[in-house]
Amino acid sequence: MQRLIAELYPTCRSITGNGLRSTLRTIGDQIPLTISEVPTGTQVLDWTIPREWNISDAYVKDASGERVIDFRRHNLHVVNYSTPVSAKMPLNELKRHLHTLPDRPDLIPYRTSYYKETWGFCLAHNELLKLPEGDYDVCIDSTLTAGALTYGECVLPGEIDDEVLVSCHVCHPSMADDNLSGIAVAVELARRLRTQPHRLTWRFLFIPGTIGSIAWLARNADRLNRIKHGLVLSCVGDPGGFTYKRSRRGAASIDRAVEHVLLHSGSSHRVIDFFPYGYDERQYCAPGFDLPVGCFMRSQHGTFPEYHTSADNLTFVTADSLEQSFETLWSVGQVIERDRVCVNLSPKGEPQLGRRGLYEGLAAGTDSRQYEMALLWVLNQSDGSHSLLSIAERARMPFNVIVRAADALTVAGLLKTTL
Repeated sequence: MQRLIAELYPTCRSITGNGLRSTLRTIGDQIPLTISEVPTGTQVLDWTIPREWNISDAYVKDASGERVIDFRRHNLHVVNYSTPVSAKMPLNELKRHLHTLPDRPDLIPYRTSYYKETWGFCLAHNELLKLPEGDYDVCIDSTLTAGALTYGECVLPGEIDDEVLVSCHVCHPSMADDNLSGIAVAVELARRLRTQPHRLTWRFLFIPGTIGSIAWLARNADRLNRIKHGLVLSCVGDPGGFTYKRSRRGAASIDRAVEHVLLHSGSSHRVIDFFPYGYDERQYCAPGFDLPVGCFMRSQHGTFPEYHTSADNLTFVTADSLEQSFETLWSVGQVIERDRVCVNLSPKGEPQLGRRGLYEGLAAGTDSRQYEMALLWVLNQSDGSHSLLSIAERARMPFNVIVRAADALTVAGLLKTTL
């Protein structure tokens, strides 16, 4: 995961353009990826696909010809989607197009202008303070032309058509946590899923933020009823504790599965209610769709000083955090894959578990006692109306203990699956 992030980090991405295509090609080297292009001018719901943006170079030169702001040093130096510029201007005029963070004076901010034609540069505030009065040569070698919006999807068919949607935005330039960590973890999930049988169909989307999810929703309206669970991934590589933002429904199976796994993980975490701002969950959860899609993060977007700045770099994302995020999401996947509704085939009184080799007696150790209690909970609650996740929640036990008990009871002929 770290290698993939490092490979993608230098690329200048945006909501359209060759940087986005290059990123998708790299992802496609890791997992099977279908690439779609939506032409400029296409109407997608209430939006229109914009002109495609590409950039070759950008700089501000002082009187000596030195590049005091240089896109080649860091691609955050240019306001993303800036229109082309070639001009000479005094500092007071140039300053109207410069963006800094006075409260974080050593960091370069990330700014965009997707839907308003303008231009600008970003730089550390301390660097701005060093600029002397005088004339400056300003160049942004960019193009805005009829082209396309590009996105990629990896579909891993399961035993049934019910889908799990995993969505990542792929439009941010040189931000390791917000953007690349979600991509890397999603790719690794897809890689592992390809090696193992799975009941559900998994769909991984790699899309530019907002306009990408809107375009995908507009083009896939006939299949949305297949989505039973969904997660948007971002900011999953930083050292902060986990944050889970519930879907609009609030108590969808995916919400309960994530909360259950976090509760039993021993990791620092918090769960927050849905609100209509953030990443692409707000598009999937729009009232006309109301899909069961939550957002899985570590540090919540906008709440940490590195967010949308040059400090969101390769040193900010750690191997331990990526691994913990991956394993937590894998556990969530196992819950939704293995959850089911069962019926007790011997419901009148407690069946004799000892003669079936399922009950080890009162002298057994703590783990055995928990397992034996799981057997009793599954038998008691399996009346055709409670899922295994519901039983785990009521019993306050880890899901994997409950599902192990259900598997054993099924083999013993005491339980059958109905849903």
